[in-house]
Amino acid sequence: MENQILGKVGKILAIILILIILFLLLCCLNHRIQLKREKSFREPLGTMVNVNGNEMCIYSEGDEKDKQTLVFMSGGGTCSPILDFKSLYSLLNEDYHIVVVEKFGYGFSDVIDEERQVENILEDTRTALQKVGIVPPFILCPHSMSGIEALHWAQTEPDEVTAIIGLDMAVPEAYQAMEINPAQLRLIQFASSIGGTRLIPNLAEGAAIEHGTLIEEEKDIYRAVFYNKTMNKTMVSEMLQIKESAAEVAGMKIPQVPVLMFCSNGDGTGFSGSLWKEMQTDFAEQYAADIIYLDCPHYVHNYDYFHIAEQINNWLKYKNQ
Repeated sequence: MENQILGKVGKILAIILILIILFLLLCCLNHRIQLKREKSFREPLGTMVNVNGNEMCIYSEGDEKDKQTLVFMSGGGTCSPILDFKSLYSLLNEDYHIVVVEKFGYGFSDVIDEERQVENILEDTRTALQKVGIVPPFILCPHSMSGIEALHWAQTEPDEVTAIIGLDMAVPEAYQAMEINPAQLRLIQFASSIGGTRLIPNLAEGAAIEHGTLIEEEKDIYRAVFYNKTMNKTMVSEMLQIKESAAEVAGMKIPQVPVLMFCSNGDGTGFSGSLWKEMQTDFAEQYAADIIYLDCPHYVHNYDYFHIAEQINNWLKYKNQ
């Protein structure tokens, strides 16, 4: 009797396992089919440049002659930096030379299997800009996790950075307080690689689509890039090493460059609004930075872009006097 029960349980478990495997195979097959259909939407919007044998995408617009260069640097996991920042930089391109860096693993850049600590990422960025003829000095405009790279840039190459404009950028303290679960990140990476992201309604409808100024064609490109790049191994590697990178930046000297910070209400950061604001305020006091508080979620450049553009113009005009 006991053996019969165990046999039935074993058969049920085997059937469940087979169904799960079939589901995953169908999910993966559908993902591959959709990726082929979406291929036409994944033509690079920027210039592809070879960096250490891999292709990296750099976007630029606006005349750089006699204009300051704003370098936009995306947050961790942002699938399409070029389109993510467009609502903001389209308001600034008449007065500034606009540059958007798509790190490896992001946007139209290659997915690579290499170290993603802050010094490696920064070296890739600097090499790519040099190869396309975009020369310093730069005003860095980092969002979220790229705040660590921007600070490291100002610390190690101070002659190349004239200012930092943080678009709700992460500060080192944020990663000291953040718990990172490697197993969870790897699971999300696997689910994304087989098309699991396609099963969640509206997951690709990011702030750039819902609240920004993208036209329909750009929204289609954004979605295609999202399904192709979200949470790939390069992004995950960067996230797994961010605490170490943040600690490295925190242990170095304070960069002597002007800093303007736009601080969100904390929604979408993984922290409570009060704690996020506290960390941003503490950093601003330590670095003698100017800070502007906004009542909008983490992707501030897709919500309050008119106000942010106005404040950037005013602040830079004041600093240039």
